[in-house]
Amino acid sequence: MIDAQWSTLPRGGTLDHAYGPNVHLLSDPWSLSVLARLCQPDVVQPEVNRLVSRLYDHLLSAVAARELLTRPVEVPTRMAAQHPVAGVYRGEAIRRDQRVVVVDIARAGMLPSARVYESLHDVIDAAHLRQDHIVASRATNAAHEVVGVQLDGSKIGGPVDGATVLFPDPMAATGTSLCGVIQRYLQADGGRPRRIVSLHLVVTPEFLARVARELPDLTVYAIRLDRGLSPPDVLATRPGTRWADERGLNERQYIVPGAGGMGEVLNNAWV
Repeated sequence: MIDAQWSTLPRGGTLDHAYGPNVHLLSDPWSLSVLARLCQPDVVQPEVNRLVSRLYDHLLSAVAARELLTRPVEVPTRMAAQHPVAGVYRGEAIRRDQRVVVVDIARAGMLPSARVYESLHDVIDAAHLRQDHIVASRATNAAHEVVGVQLDGSKIGGPVDGATVLFPDPMAATGTSLCGVIQRYLQADGGRPRRIVSLHLVVTPEFLARVARELPDLTVYAIRLDRGLSPPDVLATRPGTRWADERGLNERQYIVPGAGGMGEVLNNAWV
């Protein structure tokens, strides 16, 4: 049965859902088409990196429009020499002096974080932009169930007080890793961020439920919501209406429909 959320796609907006105001599901035809291609079994390197990079450009555009600070500017264009008054752009622009931290959650988040960090240099002064690195992995039991997060190392370059902190992490399955990483920032002596934002290709209802409980201040952006293992009558409802009955994770806590292990796919490493 087709999921009702995909039967009529929004054009230029976000998906209507009941997960609360902190969740933004882009779900537009362009990004869903590119993501569908990325998730196909025959898509391998180097096409994988190219598609992921394009999708994160799209995600960053949506996040920057809603989450970054702006201010009025006056910027002379190339026409200012001929038209000193009319040849000047006067309008809103992203503040170049705001503090932004991008966090690489290795290993699936390495490429997305690098892409977001690189692109932000176009609009944020380098003195106010930083990339941190966290090595995190699922801790599982004998039944392959996720029971926690293992933080193996980190390189945090300073405080985050007043900064917008971005977490580009492709597949948001259980939320265990992301919650562990963000809690590490919140519990450290680095101050309180202005905004905490996560950027995903795919999220599950289980992930959204967990971050709603544990990280109520987190703002989530995603291209697709996967709840493919939900009962047919649930799939026929508006996403989030029967949140407790929605299911997007299999018994090994992989996302369905999903894309398989993106860490393995992105790095060509199958262990």
